[in-house]
Amino acid sequence: MSRNLFPLSLTAALLAGTAMAEVPRVAADIAPVHSLVARVMDGVGEAQLIVAPGASPHEYSLRPSEAAALQEADLVFWVGADLTPWLEGAIATLAGDANVTALMEVDGTVELPFREGALFEAHVHGDDDHDHDHDHDDHDHDHDHDDHGHDDHGHDDHAHDEDHADAHGHDHGAYDPHAWLSPDNAAVWLNAIAAALSAEDPDNAGAYFANAAAGREELAALAEEIDGILGPVRGRNFIVFHDAYQYFEVAFDFPASGAISLSDATDPSPARIAEIQGRVAEQGVTCVLSEPQFDPGIVAAVMDGSEARTGVLDPLGSDLEPGAALYPQMLRNLANALADCL
Repeated sequence: MSRNLFPLSLTAALLAGTAMAEVPRVAADIAPVHSLVARVMDGVGEAQLIVAPGASPHEYSLRPSEAAALQEADLVFWVGADLTPWLEGAIATLAGDANVTALMEVDGTVELPFREGALFEAHVHGDDDHDHDHDHDDHDHDHDHDDHGHDDHGHDDHAHDEDHADAHGHDHGAYDPHAWLSPDNAAVWLNAIAAALSAEDPDNAGAYFANAAAGREELAALAEEIDGILGPVRGRNFIVFHDAYQYFEVAFDFPASGAISLSDATDPSPARIAEIQGRVAEQGVTCVLSEPQFDPGIVAAVMDGSEARTGVLDPLGSDLEPGAALYPQMLRNLANALADCL
């Protein structure tokens, strides 16, 4: 009897190994995108994260394990070259045979123009935001966040000239790449991720699309929760450290008054700091928000002479465990940090 059990056990193990091998090898650029991919792959497989949590995605050097993950990937999901310009060449070199999805190019993604001035004006509710097919019926939330637009965001000429030169060390495109901070974009991307995975792995297509549908329902509930968190402090003025939040601002009709720095890769110019100090005094700004990796001395300089409070925003979820739960918790943390500071 024991002689029969061993071959059966071995056969089962080999079959299990074969099934695991059929699941696509997947790489994702930043933790929020990795989280969305993990939500779609839940119960089927796991994705590899390329940019380590807490690191700036704008400038990064791949570790050997991350380069290997790209080289072995059947599918790669990334925001796009405007966020991670260095990754474009790495994908071409290391993942030339992979199916690559640039999420900013996915149909239905809402894209917002770059804001290069230090000071922002109130958002205008219109229909001039750019998306790739202007069709959002597949992720209709209880409150429609896709129809917020922008006016001219106070692009002061001298601030533009100084900060544009320091922006990301490269010529950026027309649109702000921090698009993952819109839950509506995340809902669109869940479908795109499921479609790409299903094309590579049709046997698990049902699981991928079911996970994506469940993820979209969770995002709709999360959007309502965040509206509730922000409701009591809506309309109050705040300054962010790094201009990364306009997708969140538009999604929840919660505009910032300005940003200390255009990019997370460089320090702001003295002229830009002076502009922000003027806005803090002019509007009686009550909250100036920093980010985990930035010099708190710069925030202190902006707040000098004011009674504004400070808080910390983390648009990448750098202190959270990578995985499916990271994305919704990151957005929830942004809302709570804003509400607490205001």
